[in-house]
Amino acid sequence: MSLIDRVARQRVKPDKENQSQPEVKDLRATIVVLREQLEILSFEKDKAVQKSAMQSNDEKNQLKQSVSTLRNELENLQFDKDAAVQRAVQSSSDEIQQLKNTASSLRSELESLRFDKDAAVQRAVQGSSDEIQQLKNTASSLRSELESLRFDKDAAVQRAVQSSFDEIQQLKNTVSSLRSKVERL
Repeated sequence: MSLIDRVARQRVKPDKENQSQPEVKDLRATIVVLREQLEILSFEKDKAVQKSAMQSNDEKNQLKQSVSTLRNELENLQFDKDAAVQRAVQSSSDEIQQLKNTASSLRSELESLRFDKDAAVQRAVQGSSDEIQQLKNTASSLRSELESLRFDKDAAVQRAVQSSFDEIQQLKNTVSSLRSKVERL
């Protein structure tokens, strides 16, 4: 039995001295009206709660979808970055190997030329001295170029790694910001 029913029954008990029949009818009518209003308010409150829960659920699902999409994009970016670094490393490795082979070939050729030049020195010291100097300059230039290429390769890999790190950090910050917004909601 509800509180309103109990109050109504207490008030409705016939009190021969204080209450008359019309007052009892008025009180009963008032109780019926109040009950109807209470039921309407209860229904509207339940409806508003359900609507709010549905909106909250929809928003939560949208945020989950956004987080999932961002996570997939982050994974794709990480994969792309790793692949780019791997290609850069492989390309650099191939280039270094080619340069080593070239340097080795040049060294072999240089040694051969030195031997030939030593024999030529015995025949003509003046002419061979200039040619030996040119070959030494060429080897030095090639070594310098090799060092320069190695430095450029290392710098390019470092830039690629730093760029990927910065992008990952930005994505982490974005995900963190989205999580904060979700938690505030």
